[in-house]
Amino acid sequence: VQLQASGGGLVQPGGSLRLSCAASKFTLAYYAIGWFRQAPGKEREWVSCIGVSEGSSSYPDSVKGRFTISRDSAKDTVYLQMNSLKPEDTAVYYCAAAIPGGCPHGMDYWGKGTQVTVSS
Repeated sequence: VQLQASGGGLVQPGGSLRLSCAASKFTLAYYAIGWFRQAPGKEREWVSCIGVSEGSSSYPDSVKGRFTISRDSAKDTVYLQMNSLKPEDTAVYYCAAAIPGGCPHGMDYWGKGTQVTVSS
């Protein structure tokens, strides 16, 4: 099982990025998917979850209203649209998968991360 996050990069404050999470030998549609991030010297932080049903999503207050998680069933890909980015959003972002109901505290599979840097 391999998950891969992509789409990170350098963006100015107030800018936007869209991250993608895809998998090989693994069908994301059957799992709850979460995005997490970890900044240097800090603990890993939950960023968002989406259930098997695309209508069920959740966010912590730190990103609510700025980040949106979504699924593309045809591509079996999960996205994280990040708007109004702030320097404090700088971190390595990871996607992870869990059985339905397991996000964010019961993630079973983790992917390699993608670096997001918000700086002027």
